[in-house]
Amino acid sequence: MSGKRNGGLALIAGTGALPGLLAGALDAQGEGFVLAEMEGFPASVAGQDPVRFRVERLVPFLDDLLARGVRRVVFAGAVRRPRLDPSAIDAGTAALLPRLMAAMQAGDDATLRAVIGIFEERGLEVVGAEAVLPELVPGPGILTGAPTEADSKDAARAASIVAALGSVDVGQGAVVAQGLCLAVEALPGTDAMLDWVAITGAGLRPDPSGAKGVFYKAPKPGQDRRVDLPALGPETVARAAAAGLAGIVWEAGGVICLSRAEMVADAEAAGLFLWARDPGTEP
Repeated sequence: MSGKRNGGLALIAGTGALPGLLAGALDAQGEGFVLAEMEGFPASVAGQDPVRFRVERLVPFLDDLLARGVRRVVFAGAVRRPRLDPSAIDAGTAALLPRLMAAMQAGDDATLRAVIGIFEERGLEVVGAEAVLPELVPGPGILTGAPTEADSKDAARAASIVAALGSVDVGQGAVVAQGLCLAVEALPGTDAMLDWVAITGAGLRPDPSGAKGVFYKAPKPGQDRRVDLPALGPETVARAAAAGLAGIVWEAGGVICLSRAEMVADAEAAGLFLWARDPGTEP
């Protein structure tokens, strides 16, 4: 990669595979960009020298982006809420802290909306990852395999559970088998949930010869889909297979698929289906 440090777009990168995919796409497109990362959450994007920032000095960071010619911003990758150091706060950022702290107390979605608002007020347009790499977010359709009628019913049940979880800002995923919710996603995340199902799920299914169950993923209701879209990848396929599930289902247009070709190949090898489910699908 070229390691460009200036351009019309900034990639605010967290951990995980997504920042590297987007940086590679931008570099291949020849688009200059600024890679930035929050201190303590290294993006590990090969060939790049990131601009590092702290929440305590958010205003100087935004001023720096504008000075570099940045007008659009993409958030990609995972971060956790940092511990703030009061001694590091500058005067400009101090004026924003009451707003940010109130949003943090209201949950992750409120925090992200507050952050987006601050960026936009400075004249920076926040866009989703699909603006850089549209194929990351599949539209409706079955990518591989063939869900049964029982799988479809489990998917519908899981979709209703995830919608309920998301409405209270808890999680974006659930595992349902034979109509029973085996697990829901909470703070430990998708991997921990699927690992738990792998250990305990077999004994929870009423009919050992019945439907194996599905893992369902979707954004939270009312979520700003420019940031923090749920993501799936080859590791998700491996864990779903280890959990003995029949397949993975997600809301079409609302979930990022990392390394889609590898996901499909791995799912076919494991005998799993992959289904980008239209949210308007009848139960």
